[in-house]
Amino acid sequence: MIPARFAATRFPGKLLIELEGKTIIRRTFEAVRDTKLFDEVIVVCDDVRIVKEIETCRGNTFFSQKEHESGTDRIAEAALDTEADIIVNIQGDEPFISKDALEKVIALFKNDEVQIGSLILGISDPEKINDSNCVKVVVDKQFRAMYFSRAPIPYFRDESLPKTAWQHIGVYAFRKEALMKITRLPISDLEQKEKLENLRMLENGIPIYMAVIDDVGISIDTEQDFEKAKNYLKSRAT
Repeated sequence: MIPARFAATRFPGKLLIELEGKTIIRRTFEAVRDTKLFDEVIVVCDDVRIVKEIETCRGNTFFSQKEHESGTDRIAEAALDTEADIIVNIQGDEPFISKDALEKVIALFKNDEVQIGSLILGISDPEKINDSNCVKVVVDKQFRAMYFSRAPIPYFRDESLPKTAWQHIGVYAFRKEALMKITRLPISDLEQKEKLENLRMLENGIPIYMAVIDDVGISIDTEQDFEKAKNYLKSRAT
């Protein structure tokens, strides 16, 4: 499921902006559909303009009837009457998401203990580590998330150590019962402070298992990201 909210806070209407001839939401939908990993791909949206755009490429949509605090809450509404064992939530602004990345998050569920899975990418660029739009995560030795933050974590008190971090990639996979459970919980204190829905899961003792990927392309959160995405596409074409 691809949650696609039209009125994005940092970059309103971004999903319908054309990126080298195709809208961002269409590129994301086609990237996911073309992996052929899923029984069904559904764009969960709140605006008829997005519905019409996905219909042009014969995609399926679910029109959300409620106001939601997060993309997870939005897909839960769509998933309520959907028969599925595992539901994968891929943000609508991830036009470069790869089959390899999605295979890795799905593979986590070979472990029966996994209720929620997600992705991380190693980063060392100080600009990204300090960027509040780039969500960082620290993990334990079993690669379960310990904390997510917009702040640079961990803090490097020892200046001699290499400054590296894990970037969280906004792809989640849920067993359906776990998804329903999470969305019945109230917004948590840390979730409200950081504006990160994954903290609701951790605050309620629900572990999130992480899979490591090597590359994700560019998530388009801001107009600056959009410019980077255009350059990224051009570089891939050469």
